[in-house]
Amino acid sequence: MPRLIISDQFLMWSKLFVLWSILSYGITADPLPEDTDGVTFKWQTWRWAMLLRIVVAAVLSYWICHSVIVSAWLATLSSLSSGQALSKCRPGHSVQTLVAKRLVTVYPHPCMHPGSIVSYPTALLWPSAKRPRLLLLTALLSLTPAAVSAQQSHKDANAGLDPIRSYISAGWNTLSRSLSDCATFSDTKLTTEPQLYLPADFPVPESVKQLETRCKIQVKSLPPSAGHLGANAAGSIDPPGLLYLENRYVVPGGRFNEMYGWDSYFIIVGLLRDGRLDLARDMVNNFLFEVEHYGAVLNANRTYYLTRSQPPFLTSMILGVYGAQKAAGHEDRKWLEKAYQLAVKDHSLWVAEPHLAGSTGLSRYFDFGDGPAPESVKDETGHYREVVAFILAHPEVDQSLVVRKGPGQSASPSAGSTYSLQVCDVVRTMAKTDCTVAAGVALSADFYKGDRSMRESGYDISFRFGPYGAGTHHFAPVCLNSLLYKEEKDLEEFSKILGRKEDAEQWHKRAEQRKAAIQKYLWNSERGLFVDYDFVHQAQSSYDYVTTFFPLWAGIASPEQAQALVKHLTTFEQPGGLVMSPYETGGQWDSPYAWAPDQLIADEGLRKYGFNKEADRVSYEFLSTVAENFRRDGTIREKYNAVTRSSETQVTAGYHMNIVGFGWTNGVFLELLHELPAEMVQKLANEQGSSSASTH
Repeated sequence: MPRLIISDQFLMWSKLFVLWSILSYGITADPLPEDTDGVTFKWQTWRWAMLLRIVVAAVLSYWICHSVIVSAWLATLSSLSSGQALSKCRPGHSVQTLVAKRLVTVYPHPCMHPGSIVSYPTALLWPSAKRPRLLLLTALLSLTPAAVSAQQSHKDANAGLDPIRSYISAGWNTLSRSLSDCATFSDTKLTTEPQLYLPADFPVPESVKQLETRCKIQVKSLPPSAGHLGANAAGSIDPPGLLYLENRYVVPGGRFNEMYGWDSYFIIVGLLRDGRLDLARDMVNNFLFEVEHYGAVLNANRTYYLTRSQPPFLTSMILGVYGAQKAAGHEDRKWLEKAYQLAVKDHSLWVAEPHLAGSTGLSRYFDFGDGPAPESVKDETGHYREVVAFILAHPEVDQSLVVRKGPGQSASPSAGSTYSLQVCDVVRTMAKTDCTVAAGVALSADFYKGDRSMRESGYDISFRFGPYGAGTHHFAPVCLNSLLYKEEKDLEEFSKILGRKEDAEQWHKRAEQRKAAIQKYLWNSERGLFVDYDFVHQAQSSYDYVTTFFPLWAGIASPEQAQALVKHLTTFEQPGGLVMSPYETGGQWDSPYAWAPDQLIADEGLRKYGFNKEADRVSYEFLSTVAENFRRDGTIREKYNAVTRSSETQVTAGYHMNIVGFGWTNGVFLELLHELPAEMVQKLANEQGSSSASTH
């Protein structure tokens, strides 16, 4: 509540008024009638004394009212300033500044300037020449309730959102991992005993040696081949385990107990928004360590991820932390120099074979490994069997994705399981059904390559690149190439900061070349959408996907293309935000699900091109969905059903859980909230408060 401020001036004039009232009472009492000769004299004395009393009382009343208005103004200003002290003289909000500018023309305190408010004013000395402005101040005060309301609403909004903000703030700690915590080594995706692997020729720190006894883990060194991504590196490591990182990091939550590549960008965005620069920098340093010692930013820091990366956000992370450090007065160009060199090394992964998308000049997702993804075998029970059944039941699907093996034939050439294809009688009675094995069926090596590459894309599982993502490695994706364009522009900026003029020119040239290729292959002018490109069949995809907004975020689209894209919001917009696609496939990265990272990419892309109204509407839909479900169960999840606005999901392809945590949803919530107009934040807070009250 705004506190009552009473100025010393008010107290002084009030005391004088009371004192005068007491002293003047005797000479202004009614005349007594006992002495008729003195009545006239007493009456005249009383009349003049009463007149004097009235005049003095009027003067005192004027000054009391004068000081009351000052007190009221200062109380108003104090509430706007959230209690900033005059002695600090700190700048305030825009409404406070407006009022303070008006006040300073009447109250020339030596430290009173726009944006500094006195909490307990003393010695209010108003120059006589400026006293007529008191009336103007009073009028202005009557015109400021809306401004006061706006600032108070901001406070109320913060209060209404306190529970979810507290959850997120606490989550940065509960989701943090370091080698000092034995829980860091747990991996529910596998059944093997915990292992910790250090880079080849990396000295074993004393603290790590102690872990073997304290956490009951085995500490080993990687083979030299593990210094870069490749099938040989990962295949030679048995049993699999955690890869060493020097600093703390935040994990997504649940089964994801590692530091993930693209998840971490959205986590870092949230950390920086929440003032956790230390932890954000630790995570970026971990990624630089990965590039230096493991060859690239990894899908996550487990040995079975040494075959693939994830969507490249490294330069965006570096830029975020560098900018935050600079804003805090701690610009670190030496750190930026090291980060730049390692970012260049990481970028090189995407612009060389096998990550090139044919002759398009664009890039693709590609996993170096073969066979089933190790993390899927235990955690996604029956997934590959369901894929086989789907392909066989849909003749229009490429049948080369399965390999048939007749009786007596050798084992499947793929590294995956073989499934039995049987012919059975139709069940008509309770008797046991007789079946005859017709053939053995397995998924092809090319299917597993596509499946693994889909996991490098981060969009697992979707039908965007064919059923179950089987053709991922045959496409030049919109998302990947937009991110690489953004990286090249970031590297150009880093080069300029570091005085590398030639480097800056080269990065500018490469970015422009990629932009031209994106415009050539990925823009569909007839439909007004950016789409993925199948470079094997030399055809654009017809699969509408929310990544069409990535070129807005990266700054690739022209204003006309942006206008066309906005018209397609209706393709994806649902009551709970933007769905991944308009197609229900059973995959969690298709309809009806909305995911935090793509909400933020679309939101920031729309705002970059001036579509703030649309961005406000869509982001509010997602924010209110997250908040509504938080009110119900007190958790934040990895994804939401955008149609029903619920965290209840019915995924049938891949793992079926909706993980609690959740790292990137937490970060995106804070950033979307920050970008939302104050009145919409208040609306969201009011929904929080009213719903909470109704449940008690």
